[in-house]
Amino acid sequence: MRDAIGWGIVGFGWVARDFMAPAIQAAGHRLVAVCDPGPEARAAAADLGARGHADLAGLLAEPEVEAVYVATPNHLHRGAVEALAQAGKAILCEKPMAASLDDAEAMAAALARTGALYGTAFDQRHHPAHRLLRDEIRAGRVGTVTAIRIVYACWLDRGWTAIPGQQNWRIDQAQAGGGALMDLAPHGLDLTDFLLDEPILDVTALTQARAQDYAVDDGALLIGRTGSGVLASLHVAYNCPDALPRRRLEIAGTQGLLVARNTMGQEAGGSVTFTDGATGATVPLPFDGEASPFLEQVRAFGRSLRDPAGRDAWSAARDLHTMRLLDRAYAASPSHLPEQSRLPEQSPAAPAA
Repeated sequence: MRDAIGWGIVGFGWVARDFMAPAIQAAGHRLVAVCDPGPEARAAAADLGARGHADLAGLLAEPEVEAVYVATPNHLHRGAVEALAQAGKAILCEKPMAASLDDAEAMAAALARTGALYGTAFDQRHHPAHRLLRDEIRAGRVGTVTAIRIVYACWLDRGWTAIPGQQNWRIDQAQAGGGALMDLAPHGLDLTDFLLDEPILDVTALTQARAQDYAVDDGALLIGRTGSGVLASLHVAYNCPDALPRRRLEIAGTQGLLVARNTMGQEAGGSVTFTDGATGATVPLPFDGEASPFLEQVRAFGRSLRDPAGRDAWSAARDLHTMRLLDRAYAASPSHLPEQSRLPEQSPAAPAA
């Protein structure tokens, strides 16, 4: 079928295996090939009917691969994206865009030269609950929006790994570019832009290294303001036990409050409510609770690949702005708390990505 996209994946780790590969298949597309240096990862790809390559050159030579999902550690994004763009592949690259602003700017320049279709994988734009929130805001349900508040947290200790034998690169400064702020805040920054139809322009942040025994930040508070004056606050963390409430999104306005619980993340579901500012009455708002943000993202990217009119939904320039906000947030944050202020490590649990 013409609409069935042939996909490749670069970096066949946890998110690619558990979420992206199933989404490709559920969307009616085909996973053609995987590039990963690990033989175990290539064997897992073969179990799905995909060809495995130890290096990028092998995947680039696959004529059936039209779109490629890049899910390597952050510091490897630039090299993969530049090579894929030069080869004429469409690219969906995991967030953050890169481990550094310099790399992100080089990627944006390469994409501008080649004209390749590119999107950073901000899957939260595609969650049915968040699309409902945007529709409600546009319809004036909350009146004039005054603030957006996001909590997106998890527990990520030094030894966490979703795949046996795999290193926890998310806590390595050289590979990740930062900690909780670098990993989790991009979703909130981009989601604010999506929900409000305008980006955050002013930003500052405080980071902490409070509960975990590694060098990158394990928590951060980021505050921002859009051009029209909406205030945004993001609390992201690697130090929140997963049994606690840790995924909440609020949009406050002059006529009411929209609240989404447990919608941020890779999976479908969660809940959305509206509280009326005049009566205080709270009502649930229905949405498709079965479609995951990964599935909807794959569908949307495939439509844009087939129909050039839909390419405006993806923007390397917009994603570069998000990277600049992250860079400014880290620059604004004082040093982490001193070593002696850290608490004894608590019991671990599985993280969100």
